[in-house]
Amino acid sequence: MEASVKRGIKISGGVLFGVYVVALIYFLFLAEGFGRGTEGMYGGYNIRPFQEILRCLRYWEILGVEYVALNLVGNIVGFMPFGMLLPVFARSVRSGWKVGILSFEISAVVEISQLILRVGNFDVDDMILNTLGGLLGYVLFCSMIQGMKTFRRD
Repeated sequence: MEASVKRGIKISGGVLFGVYVVALIYFLFLAEGFGRGTEGMYGGYNIRPFQEILRCLRYWEILGVEYVALNLVGNIVGFMPFGMLLPVFARSVRSGWKVGILSFEISAVVEISQLILRVGNFDVDDMILNTLGGLLGYVLFCSMIQGMKTFRRD
């Protein structure tokens, strides 16, 4: 691939990553529709792994499909762009374990910040789901790279 094309992809990936980070900050800290405007919903915490995930799976009919989807799928999908875009512009983060560790670290910073700023609840399950989302995003990144290599050979 030409150097100018690679540079364009890297710049585009960086811009998309920046837009993603701004959107993530908005949804995680400012958007009222995502649990930020509800009285009495601040400062809680869950430090037992899989407690909230299992609760959602067991009681989805009582909790409602929308809540369960937002909690489980939303946390996964919300971090997939992180795993997809980070390796595009940060060549040093092109291994699954690095993406996994960074996804976990960023998720931990988000969860701790939500607790301290009282704009949400600290939930270790969110960290698990976010890390999974980052790793799935990385798998998609790798699949796209492999697809591009296959396409160029044909």
